[in-house]
Amino acid sequence: MHNLVTGGAGFLGSHLVNALVDDGDRTIIVDNLSTGHVRNLEHALSSGRATFVYADVAVPYRRLAEIVGDATKAKIDRIYHLASPASPDAYGANPWGTLAVNSLATMSLVELALDQGARFMFSSTSEIYGDPAVHPQPEDYFGNVDPIGPRSAYDEGKRFGEAVVAAAVRAHGLDGRIVRLFNCYGPGMDKADGRLIPALIEALLDGKPFPIHGTGRQTRSLTYVADAVELIRLVMESRQSTLAPVNVGSDDERSVEEIGRALAAVAGVEYASVYLASREQDPQRRRPNLTRARTFGWAPSTTLEDGLLATYRWFRDARLVFA
Repeated sequence: MHNLVTGGAGFLGSHLVNALVDDGDRTIIVDNLSTGHVRNLEHALSSGRATFVYADVAVPYRRLAEIVGDATKAKIDRIYHLASPASPDAYGANPWGTLAVNSLATMSLVELALDQGARFMFSSTSEIYGDPAVHPQPEDYFGNVDPIGPRSAYDEGKRFGEAVVAAAVRAHGLDGRIVRLFNCYGPGMDKADGRLIPALIEALLDGKPFPIHGTGRQTRSLTYVADAVELIRLVMESRQSTLAPVNVGSDDERSVEEIGRALAAVAGVEYASVYLASREQDPQRRRPNLTRARTFGWAPSTTLEDGLLATYRWFRDARLVFA
């Protein structure tokens, strides 16, 4: 199998790439390193089955085809489009690039998939549901999103990317897939990306109180990265309807404060927090309906406590390596 993974040097992308090469697949990784790191690819590149290409995929189709053609002459069988800033800090700092990678890049990659006869997956997000008025969120819920709000570059970029896939499936017979990720976390996250888990762990390692935005009663359903990669691959290889998006997440819904207390417990420290201003338009409840995900014979298998412990240990050990 020959794969193309965009954003493959990022957190989720590198875990997916490692799983693909460990199964013997040849994989081309295209990433502009705006939020990813080459160090995330050490395992994949050392296998001899992965090739890294430093490039921006938000380019017209002909240029994208040249980039991929220079990396491999083999036919591409699977395209995983994971490239995009994913944290509020990252897409807030680069809204134009976020819109481009989810719109222009998605259109160009769909053209590549059609030209190569490849199966295509678009990595979407629970953010397309906005601050949901329906709970838990099923895939047929259309969402509650502000199209000009501070999070709109990401929310609407992902919604547009989904529309691209839907149009290509209907009009051109694309063999497409859409997955919607809920708060994915685990070893390999960027400590400075501003998301909840890195922020809490970095504070813990610095001996500081946990930074809690808002009241701490807002909820999240954290998805351990290994569980997410497993379902992503099941969806890609399934014979499911190509216009049936799949929520990728956990239904273990916890408040932000409960998550902080769970992290303190597994790390063996006393819980202490400092309350900060709420993030603008921060969703107050977040939990996926996993009915569709479970039709693949899948269920999240990593408890929050086990996932937090593994992630905490990775951050702690990474400090020793990069100190």
